[in-house]
Amino acid sequence: MECISIFDMLKIGVGPSSSHTLGPWRAGRRWIAELKKDGHFENVTAITIDLFGSLSLTGKGHATDIAVMLGLCGYDPQTIDVSSIPTIIGHINTEKKIHFNTELWVTFDPETQIVFNKEFKEFHPNAITFHAHFTNGQKISSSFYSIGGGFVIKEERKRKEKKMEEFQGFPLPIQKATDLLGYCHEKGKKVSEIVLENERSLRTDEEIDQRIQAVWNVMLESMYTGCHTEGTLPGGLNVRRRAFDTHKKLIGDTKYTSPQEWIEAIRDTEVKFRQILKWVSCFALAVNEVNASLGRVVTAPTNGSAGVIPAVMMYYMVIENHDANFDDVKQFMLVAGEIGSLFKKGATISAAMGGCQAEIGVSSAMAAGALTELMGGTPEQVLMASEIAMEHHLGLTCDPIAGLVQVPCIERNAMGAVKAINACEMALDTDAANAKVPLDKVIETMWETAQDMHTKYKETSEGGLAVKVSLSDC
Repeated sequence: MECISIFDMLKIGVGPSSSHTLGPWRAGRRWIAELKKDGHFENVTAITIDLFGSLSLTGKGHATDIAVMLGLCGYDPQTIDVSSIPTIIGHINTEKKIHFNTELWVTFDPETQIVFNKEFKEFHPNAITFHAHFTNGQKISSSFYSIGGGFVIKEERKRKEKKMEEFQGFPLPIQKATDLLGYCHEKGKKVSEIVLENERSLRTDEEIDQRIQAVWNVMLESMYTGCHTEGTLPGGLNVRRRAFDTHKKLIGDTKYTSPQEWIEAIRDTEVKFRQILKWVSCFALAVNEVNASLGRVVTAPTNGSAGVIPAVMMYYMVIENHDANFDDVKQFMLVAGEIGSLFKKGATISAAMGGCQAEIGVSSAMAAGALTELMGGTPEQVLMASEIAMEHHLGLTCDPIAGLVQVPCIERNAMGAVKAINACEMALDTDAANAKVPLDKVIETMWETAQDMHTKYKETSEGGLAVKVSLSDC
């Protein structure tokens, strides 16, 4: 059975896309490690990169070329000063050379040495091949596949990312929702408690808490930044940031100086139904506006769907439970991460494989299940809420206009967040024994739907809104 940590599902990175930005970025860093391990790094005199399939078709809009260069420079997407990115890329474009792993200056012209190929590789739609040229005239190549959510694999290793000689598996292995539910019944525990047992086989409680806190800090910061940043998003669509305007109307003249004070300020605002809808949408829009401008967000489970989970968690903190604290955040993230892993194991979290149902649909299911447990739901109701959320995203296509993670992607996060809350409430008001569609069945259905979906609706910008709406319309 695959052992996927919640921190595999909730990664800190830079936008706009986990599969097209974070994945290629991480692939570049992994290639450097590969070259060093084989003793080839010091002999590199030139580099060329081939992007294939979806990485090529929407690569420019998703900043894949920028991500690759940052990865080859050795920068860490979790820690890089995002404000420095334009300067770094500008220097490469001007000087026609790259500081390979910040150790070795190599001649490099992005215009000719990053090649966009429309050809699709058989193994996965998101393929990238690095070529290293040496002083003796020889060349070696290495291919990676960005399979969604920032996961990067080599074909020969398939989906196994952990060295099995170092890690033998979780004490409570889970492949399907029925496995998870079985452990809950057997041990009389909540979903979050079962997940925590597995996480403890990888890390100490202190490490788990630190990493969850780091994830939440980035989520909160991205909401805060998005709500306080005015202007137009980059890329050419001239999309005006909406979170700023909505937030200004909602918060009024309330004063605060930090994200924590901001939470308290929101708790004191009017919370009628319309305001609640607006707040949830505002939180989600804010995150994905940050994501669209190469800001730092948490893949949850992808960058394109990064706004759903923080928006729903924030809803709980500022609307449902004003006493919510880190323990609630921890419980929420444990459940959300596990639900996401079920979809990754049984289907996909890659829009290039499954359309937007694999991103917004999965994130909505993750948030719905997590919120349900916080609201006192049983394990059965947690799974039911996740199923309801995904059931009503089945078939959702990925058709980003101009290949940018903006339209319709940003709005879809707001819709996914609202659906998650609705799914939670429906599950809480239902005897889960009467559920007609098990979560495992909806995961199987999602995967079958993904396989049947035409390629043009899978993050290629060759169908749907991406061809009906052009840059000239914007």
